[in-house]
Amino acid sequence: MQEILLNIESKERRYAHLKNGQLYDLIVERKKERQLTGNIYKGRVTNILHNIQSAFIDINEGENGFIHISDIIENTKKFEEVYDMDFDLDYDIKSLDGKKQQAHDIEQVMKIDQSVLVQVVKEPIGSKGARLTSNISIAGRYLVLLPNSSHRGVSRKIEDRSARERLKKLIRAFEMPKDMGLICRTASCSATPEMLISEANDLLNNWQTIVENFQKSNDSTLLYAESDLIKRAVITAVDKRFDRILIDDYPTYQACKRIYHPYTEEHPLRIEYYRDKVPMFERFNVEKEIEKTLRRKIWLSSGGYLFFDRTEAMYTIDVNSGRSSGNQTDVEESLVRINLEAAEEIARQLRLRNIGGLIICDFIDMRFRKNQRRVLERLKEFMKDDSAKCTILGMSEFGLVEMTRQRHRGSLHQTIFTSCPYCNGSGLVKTHESISIEIERALKKIIGCHQQFALRLAVHPELDHYINIIDKQYLLKFAESVNAHLEFSTDDNMHINDYHFFSSITNKKIEV
Repeated sequence: MQEILLNIESKERRYAHLKNGQLYDLIVERKKERQLTGNIYKGRVTNILHNIQSAFIDINEGENGFIHISDIIENTKKFEEVYDMDFDLDYDIKSLDGKKQQAHDIEQVMKIDQSVLVQVVKEPIGSKGARLTSNISIAGRYLVLLPNSSHRGVSRKIEDRSARERLKKLIRAFEMPKDMGLICRTASCSATPEMLISEANDLLNNWQTIVENFQKSNDSTLLYAESDLIKRAVITAVDKRFDRILIDDYPTYQACKRIYHPYTEEHPLRIEYYRDKVPMFERFNVEKEIEKTLRRKIWLSSGGYLFFDRTEAMYTIDVNSGRSSGNQTDVEESLVRINLEAAEEIARQLRLRNIGGLIICDFIDMRFRKNQRRVLERLKEFMKDDSAKCTILGMSEFGLVEMTRQRHRGSLHQTIFTSCPYCNGSGLVKTHESISIEIERALKKIIGCHQQFALRLAVHPELDHYINIIDKQYLLKFAESVNAHLEFSTDDNMHINDYHFFSSITNKKIEV
């Protein structure tokens, strides 16, 4: 049984895909961070970077987006020639040779405040703005319209050769502008020719509306918005023949019923309103799975475990045997079984955590190449259904697998967490002993250099407890030996690693 749970709150919407009762996929969308990928904007150039031939574009969505100049030239030229769209340029773009673009100085082809037509291909993450392209595509349920490309093809995920040939012949026969292209999506396999023709016309009308709005608007503005999470959930459930959608918010439940109405003949999907008092995500153990997903350590049923770590450049996943008690007579096979289970869980955790970029998986060492191939094939098998594009390389002799996963949006950790103000995101604080040593150095400097002899030391209560047992008598004796007076006080509002010296006479803080 496959079902979707939609949890709707005032500031957050959560999508959980359950497969036979187990959490298979998760999307957490905050109100202030709505999805931008797929949206089309009229943008304005705000800054030009000469050294990397790129530009920042204001799309009126907070941080400016980023785009490479060659992409703008190529597609702006196409739009002006084919659709007669005015981009307010102070040069004739038709005179530029696309092959010699790199020879032009960027200011010859772009200027500040110039208008551009762009689409978001990568969500803004942290302080980085959205990644933009001017190679526009408008996605429908079955088809993707390419306004500035004449390519007509079929998704690679459609592996049935006869279905591919049928779809290719069909879309090549469509009557539409020769300079426009179409791509058949995976769901088009089950669509009739009439359904495909109808959607192609709808996409062409959407494009015409975008062109008209571009001409009318004077400022940076949204021209076309991609489907929101609720609509995508319903369409996904219909296309993939899910059994049920369960929603805990009545207005959203009604909206889902309206969205589903045109597809009732295609698939008997149950859309239900959740009425129980126990929160829906608790009832189906989704909350527990989310909490588990936020941990660094994930236990496997075999007794092994995975350890997730993030660096600036990549994610690393370490597979360990843990407390596994496998077949002692065949240690190799026991290790292979742990690795096979780990490969399945890694694929699942990457989806749930929405980890993107470079990923290194360190599997338990196996002696035989055939076993390494078994583990690698298992990983590829379970990554196949991932909606994000993944590339998996071979396994090295050390048991390492390098892979990349497309980054659609910020990871689950980036959505839920922020850097700790106490450790600045390092996850570490100094030991009491280290701080005690720093205090001793600071005390000597204040007395010797600043000539302060009446002092009060303020520390966190936990550090004060350590100093009381270990170092207080030494510090008092040292102060006495140089004719200084030292007092101690505590402040539980202080950082556990902080300490401050004050003058006992003026009560002013002494800067070390």
